[in-house]
Amino acid sequence: MNVIRINQSDAFYPVKLKEICDPPEEIYCVGDIRLLNEPSIAIVGARDASDYGRRISKKLSSDLSKRGVTIISGLAKGIDSCAHEGAYDKIGKTIAVLGCGIDIIYPKENEELYKNIIRSGGLIISEFPLGTKPEKDNFPKRNRLISGLSNGVVVVEAKAKSGALITVDCALEQGKNVFAVPGNIGSIYSEGTNNLIKDGAIPVTSYEDILLHIKIQNGIIN
Repeated sequence: MNVIRINQSDAFYPVKLKEICDPPEEIYCVGDIRLLNEPSIAIVGARDASDYGRRISKKLSSDLSKRGVTIISGLAKGIDSCAHEGAYDKIGKTIAVLGCGIDIIYPKENEELYKNIIRSGGLIISEFPLGTKPEKDNFPKRNRLISGLSNGVVVVEAKAKSGALITVDCALEQGKNVFAVPGNIGSIYSEGTNNLIKDGAIPVTSYEDILLHIKIQNGIIN
């Protein structure tokens, strides 16, 4: 494993991370570090996702990645995994941000996904030193990097109380766009996303909704 260590004085340190209030002193990377400063969108959501949520996550990821947008997520089960898969399936690029050392694959069942991200020219990153175990307190810290590296955060599915909503809180604190996919009002997996829309999140029915707002606010997507 070729681990690249990047600190804040390095040229490849992500510009977007320098803009958040608590940027990590250094990050550990495996893969293509050029992706750190590319236009990107975070896609997050429920681990126990529905078939609908998995399908939409892959679709949005695929559509965005085909248009040059790097997809960021957290290598978790469910929506995160589908977001990564949708990107590299279409020769797109994806970044997985870990809540442990990059030499530890968590969850273990995503070992093949981890390898496929690297094989496809993607990137695995963490602010935690090698050997750091996936402790519970690491994941809120991980979530602030998922949002911090992105030009906006899309929530595909989330319960009323969901870890994905921590990423939303981070995004709002960082001044990022927050998007949410509307869901079945009878599904517990849509309670969080539908509430986000009621609270002012940008509703998403296609990738164009996301690209439009990024282009307006950042002027970086052709």
